[in-house]
Amino acid sequence: MFDLNTELYKKLYLIRTAEKKIQEYYPQDKMKTPMHMSMGEEAIVVGICQALKKEDHVFGSCRSHGLYLAKTGETDQFFAEMYGKVTGGAKGKAGSMHLSAPEMGLMGVMAIVAGGIPVAVGVAFANKRQKNNKIAAIFFGDGAIEEGCFWESLNVACLMKLPILFICEDNRFAKNTPDIKRHGYKNISEIVSKFDCNVFEEESTDAEVIYNLTRRAIDLMSANGMPCFLHLRYYRYLEHVGVNEYFNEEYRLREEFEKWKEKDPIDLQRKKLLVLGMAEDNIKKIEKEIDDKIGISVDLADKAPFAEISEVYKDVFL
Repeated sequence: MFDLNTELYKKLYLIRTAEKKIQEYYPQDKMKTPMHMSMGEEAIVVGICQALKKEDHVFGSCRSHGLYLAKTGETDQFFAEMYGKVTGGAKGKAGSMHLSAPEMGLMGVMAIVAGGIPVAVGVAFANKRQKNNKIAAIFFGDGAIEEGCFWESLNVACLMKLPILFICEDNRFAKNTPDIKRHGYKNISEIVSKFDCNVFEEESTDAEVIYNLTRRAIDLMSANGMPCFLHLRYYRYLEHVGVNEYFNEEYRLREEFEKWKEKDPIDLQRKKLLVLGMAEDNIKKIEKEIDDKIGISVDLADKAPFAEISEVYKDVFL
């Protein structure tokens, strides 16, 4: 268990520190991409990716940084893509909202709301046909459940008993619109539970809790062959798009943020390591290694060249 908590903390700290670097350098206007930041949701992507196998297929939404870093652990191509440089995973063409690393199981993230859901279902269908024991996992915000393709995809996955995790990261807002102004129902989990699937709910910022929940979901899916729907609530620290905080009485109150910040996922896991007996110096050593790694990646990205103009016509399907 000590090893598990250490790995969880490494991923949590990596995501938070990488995004802090983005916050620091984004005002320089060298990162030519919109940013949908992950601060506050780190426990979800970290817990789930830790529970999945490396070869399992993962898909995400435009709020992609946490998922990319949790699944891959790499930062050189990540920051190069933020800077739009040729050394990025997509040679600077993807930016923040279209990251991918298929060789590491991250099949892609999509800016279209709910756009990745039917694609993930298709991959789950292929995995079942090939009998390769791989799971597909699709991460999406609560706004995506208002798209028709979510319900069509859920229905097909349940009908065909596909090996897929539907992961709803619910922060109660679709952009700036709260759920009470969008939903004609009280609880999405109650509705989804009417389908032939396994439904799980959680409102924890503890990555270990999310990890254990995901393991139970995977085990149950393996036992009864039914897909899983994970309804996971969290609080988004920053504005919908951008690198700053945003509060007002018509949107959301700072008091709510402060309440969630008291159970910050990174702080929580760090304290847990101390309780488990890890020395403070060892934790600082882990943090320094990650700090140095990210610092090098940012420097490399800043100095890297842009792609030649001819790259515009390469790797693009028309």
